[in-house]
Amino acid sequence: MPTAVRAPIIRVMHTSTDGALPLLRLMHLVSPGLPVGGFTYSQGIEWAVETGWIRDADDLERWMADQIGSSLRYLDIPLLVRMQAAALDRDQAALAGWVDRLLAGRETAELRREESDRGRALADLLVAWGLEDALGWKPQLARSQAAGFAFAAASWRIEPSEAATGYAWSWLENLVLAGIKLVPLGQTRGQQTLARLATLIPSTVAVALGVADEEIGASTPALAIASSAHETQYTRLFRS
Repeated sequence: MPTAVRAPIIRVMHTSTDGALPLLRLMHLVSPGLPVGGFTYSQGIEWAVETGWIRDADDLERWMADQIGSSLRYLDIPLLVRMQAAALDRDQAALAGWVDRLLAGRETAELRREESDRGRALADLLVAWGLEDALGWKPQLARSQAAGFAFAAASWRIEPSEAATGYAWSWLENLVLAGIKLVPLGQTRGQQTLARLATLIPSTVAVALGVADEEIGASTPALAIASSAHETQYTRLFRS
């Protein structure tokens, strides 16, 4: 008989009487002002612009939509919700396993370094915020930004679906803003692009929350090529 496919368990967390606080915490987590260095990364967009793969807003929109429908839907968000569940269970071994899985899905040295660099910055911030057990968990949290995000979401009792939506928005906003600078695009055209792409997030999160363990994984060859080539790009503004 075929092996049963196991879907993730998504927990609904009942918050305190101050229902606005988890939302405010989530807004804090996804703020572009959070000092984790997100503005310094383009995830291959810089090289894609340099080589002519991305020439205008339409190209940027297609580039981002492809990643939303693949890596965000089938890798990043499914692993994020599992990391949050591991943090809720106080299961460091489970968290470490999901971080390993995420890093294995980062297809270039640049992308893996970005994940760990931002992870270390966020882990320092979680300790500075005084989140319970953050110091003891820091070695694992520092390996991945997603791990720190999931840990904070668990600590602040943010619903997994809302945490996933915020994570997706933060990722999208950072990269569209990078595209605005690099293509370049005017602010109005860039914000129009961001608004259209944002409409893809709710359905992407809905699908991602139902992805089974056996279904986790995505391949984005164009991103991998662009990121690899960016490592030796002659002039560059971004770290990846």
